[in-house]
Amino acid sequence: MPPQRIARESSGLAAGVVLGLLAVWLLCTLAVRPLMLPDEGRYTEVAWEMLRGDPLVPTLYGLPYFHKPPLTYWINLAALELFGAHEFAARVAPALGGWLMGAGLWWEVRGRQGLAPAQWAVAVLATMPFFFMGAQFANHDMLVAGCITMSVVCARQAARQPGALGWVVGAWAAAAAGVLAKGLIGIVLPALAVLPVLLWRREGRAVLRLLHPAGWLVFAALALPWFIEMQRRFPGFVDYFIVEQHLRRYATAAFNNPQPFWFFPAALALLALPWTLWLVPAARAAWPFGKGGNSGKGGQDHRDALADLWWLAVVVAFFSWPRSKLLGYALPALPPLAALMAAGIRTRPQLAPWVLGGAALTCLGIVAGIGQMQPTSHRDIGRSLQVQRQPGEEVLFIDGHFFDVPFYARLEVNPHIWSDWDDPALPRRDHWRKELHDAARFDPQAARVLVRTRELPRLLCSGRPLWIVSTAGFQAPPDWPELTPVTKGRHASLWRAPGRGGAVCG
Repeated sequence: MPPQRIARESSGLAAGVVLGLLAVWLLCTLAVRPLMLPDEGRYTEVAWEMLRGDPLVPTLYGLPYFHKPPLTYWINLAALELFGAHEFAARVAPALGGWLMGAGLWWEVRGRQGLAPAQWAVAVLATMPFFFMGAQFANHDMLVAGCITMSVVCARQAARQPGALGWVVGAWAAAAAGVLAKGLIGIVLPALAVLPVLLWRREGRAVLRLLHPAGWLVFAALALPWFIEMQRRFPGFVDYFIVEQHLRRYATAAFNNPQPFWFFPAALALLALPWTLWLVPAARAAWPFGKGGNSGKGGQDHRDALADLWWLAVVVAFFSWPRSKLLGYALPALPPLAALMAAGIRTRPQLAPWVLGGAALTCLGIVAGIGQMQPTSHRDIGRSLQVQRQPGEEVLFIDGHFFDVPFYARLEVNPHIWSDWDDPALPRRDHWRKELHDAARFDPQAARVLVRTRELPRLLCSGRPLWIVSTAGFQAPPDWPELTPVTKGRHASLWRAPGRGGAVCG
């Protein structure tokens, strides 16, 4: 057998083993802990409703929910159909995103440095607590990060290989998937991570290859149809999704979680522990004027390391500019960070196996701890409601985001939500009530699930039993019908109203 074929088969076997182990590592703990609120409950509920309703239109309590595009929901919808309604299926999309990130990192480092560095790069990535938790947290961040990673890696391969149109198409296809996963960052971040480096290196022909019309066509064919269809069905969708949820969220401080400019560098250093110990050696390995100069093999290594540093810096700088900062935004920075840290391992290889073991135990300990504490879950309330509620009986949520209850209760109808929906300050706060208030504009008829105080008698006095989910400290007003306590959970309570009686029904 020719040596080249032996090398290719050996490399393929190694890739299968490493990426297979990565898949097992990510999947084995998906169902260990209940859904966390608000994000995991909210996005799982959207997929659960799409499974029962229109698979094209994301809905939350029956209201069109356009904060994010649909790819995460589609993947989790398919998983719910295949595996059933439980936490494992609800987290398939982020796990897939994490696997894509690991696969992209493998191919990038394997092509540049060989098998051993690629194995260490994936091992470092897989055991970063930030990566491990992000890959099993049911929101959109890890899936878009995985798509961004694949787009950058494919674009780099296309730049290195003249005539490799397949890599160009792959880069654009991955960018389209990123747009469908979370929006415009799916194409903006890969462009910022790749094109400036090529221009700085004066590789104009590589830039032109990446702009091949075939790439544009693939991107348009994959990314645009859903957006066009939503604008056709819901006039004002593009303005809401692009202007409000992208441009305004990026440019203003009106949205949640304002943080200082140094938030992401500090968070990455903390959440990459214990691999942060290799930050200084990694920085030295990337420095272009140290040992090895910037010519020959050492020079190529430095060129690659500087490209990784640029990728890392672009992500951190892009998301550090707006005042609103959420941890998941920084996930696309992990592949270049892992590649740099894996290069730094060469300076202290004897410590690496011990750090790897400690990092893996840390990841598992975090998941087990969260699963034991169940800090925000309403799983106990949802399961109690599933067992005791009869089909057709209605459910009322009292002024709270009980997003996970319909999923755990397997509700076949949307609950009613009582709150102060006429509050003039409501549209100015980034809050669960604003999300539903915004969604109501796209379907006024479905907005009847948002119950105002004057409308409560319609539910409380209907003559049919009504199930009520409230916060743990809720006390019913004295003019309400007498409520029967059913379940007192960790974070909420379940009541049953008889559907008659009380002054409010007089």
